[in-house]
Amino acid sequence: MKAFRVSSYDTPPAVQECSAPEAGVGEVQLRIAACGLNFADLLMATGKYQERPPLPATLGMELAGTVTAVGPDTSGPAPGTRVAVFGGSGGLAEVGVFPADRCVPLPDGMSFADAAAFQVAYGTSHLALDHKARLQPGETLLVLGAAGGVGLTAVEIGKLMGARVIAAARGTDKLAVASAAGADHLIDTGTEDLREAVRALGGADVVYDPVGGDQFTAAMRACRPEARLIVIGFASGDVPQIPANHLLVKNLSVLGLYWGGYMAFRPEIVTDSLSQLFAWYAEGRLKPHISHRLPLDRAGEGMELLRSRKSTGKVVIEIGT
Repeated sequence: MKAFRVSSYDTPPAVQECSAPEAGVGEVQLRIAACGLNFADLLMATGKYQERPPLPATLGMELAGTVTAVGPDTSGPAPGTRVAVFGGSGGLAEVGVFPADRCVPLPDGMSFADAAAFQVAYGTSHLALDHKARLQPGETLLVLGAAGGVGLTAVEIGKLMGARVIAAARGTDKLAVASAAGADHLIDTGTEDLREAVRALGGADVVYDPVGGDQFTAAMRACRPEARLIVIGFASGDVPQIPANHLLVKNLSVLGLYWGGYMAFRPEIVTDSLSQLFAWYAEGRLKPHISHRLPLDRAGEGMELLRSRKSTGKVVIEIGT
């Protein structure tokens, strides 16, 4: 089979020929149809992610495909079942093996591409806004990086939960995407002062931040008392240092969220969240935005789209059927 693999952290990942894995106890084998790219794939390719699978390693955290075999002594989706999986790695390949209990059957009518674009971005935003921040109807939600893979889903879910959504992104094209997803107010971080623009809109009750750096600091200074700031990631490359005295004076809370980490200690929270999200999809209330679809042999181009921030929503690698 073909797979997009990391052989060394000193060289770029590349498509390679390798043996197809076979399902063991507790596992299923899939014929992979599509894989969604994430910023974490960029980090994993250089050994900078918090999880480092042994090399050589196949990239691709979230995927969708069809079950082709079930491992021994395993109760799982039967062969022929269409499923989505958060595998953590292994998705950028023609065939993969994953834990059976991570397989989520797809709703009727859900394409493999939509399924591959769905779990990490929507799952992160739903857990962040619902489970962590307890976002309430009528509150003001500020979303940084609002046209990116996770940011755009935060705009959608924030609106579904009844919030007033302020979307911050760089450039009119990206802001147009956020507006189409339901944002009430738009801030161009390339030309506007983020802090002053948010304060002019009355401040924020919840901040959703996958960017970090100066934008986190500006957003924090524009928060209302008792606001909650959710740290999702650091796409800017700058991990902000948080002044505790500012938290004290305004009674602010900073909440970290690593969606994949829940798989290790409270997987039922992820399962329940995904059930709600797939139900919303089936009802037509969520629709993944995929800006680029590329074949497996162009996976490197897809990674570069994320690195250069030239994509909006998700980049999906389409592998099979």
